[in-house]
Amino acid sequence: MKALVLAAGYATRLRPLTDAQAKPLLPLAGRPMIDYVCDRIDEIDEVEDIHVVTNSRFAAAFEAWAASRAGRLRPIVHDDGTSSNDDRLGAIADVRFVVERAGLDGDDLVVVAGDNLFDFSLRAQVDFWRSQERGSCLAVYRCDDHARLTSYGIVELAPDGRVCSFVEKPAQPASNLIATATYVFSAEHIALVDRYLGEGNSPDQPGHFLAWLHEHEPVFGYAFDGMWLDIGDHDQLRQADEIMTARAASEHS
Repeated sequence: MKALVLAAGYATRLRPLTDAQAKPLLPLAGRPMIDYVCDRIDEIDEVEDIHVVTNSRFAAAFEAWAASRAGRLRPIVHDDGTSSNDDRLGAIADVRFVVERAGLDGDDLVVVAGDNLFDFSLRAQVDFWRSQERGSCLAVYRCDDHARLTSYGIVELAPDGRVCSFVEKPAQPASNLIATATYVFSAEHIALVDRYLGEGNSPDQPGHFLAWLHEHEPVFGYAFDGMWLDIGDHDQLRQADEIMTARAASEHS
């Protein structure tokens, strides 16, 4: 099993902070936010490598971060060759890029967006995935805030945990489960990315691939409570920094 952290976006909503620094490298409580994602990945014993996909503008900064990171695994950085928001490949195309470049065909793959902050266990998500029939799995966040629900992809689960509906930003959400950018893909499903893209589907936003995939193959939802932030704007960045600063202070008190 391998892991892939998506970090090739340009985070235009966080300008000017992201004009000179990639969003996943912005500090939360004095640590790059991507550190917290990689800490969770480190907990999955069977993950042999962490791959990080970024762009030409920030590749050198990610290389420097990877070289100095203290953790079980040293991340392997991949530059997707883009240099602006206008020529970005998109998250799903970036997955294909890394699979081809790193020779990950045949590997199960944990895929996490580098700007997600959460406190659930990726180890537990992988265990849940293994307990199901062969398929893939996404983490879904329980949320009762209607305004927040209308801003994300919403998932409905069958009694066995299988995804039976996936709708982006519905005006009337059918459930309180938000699809997060945290996935466990079987090798067989990663192999379907070529077919998905070949059919002319969106190369951006992993949720589009999941919405397509669940109509063809078994996809399960791992539901969790607790803290989850999709850090997209300045307010969310400040909130995340406050949360992690408070936690760090509590741990050292």
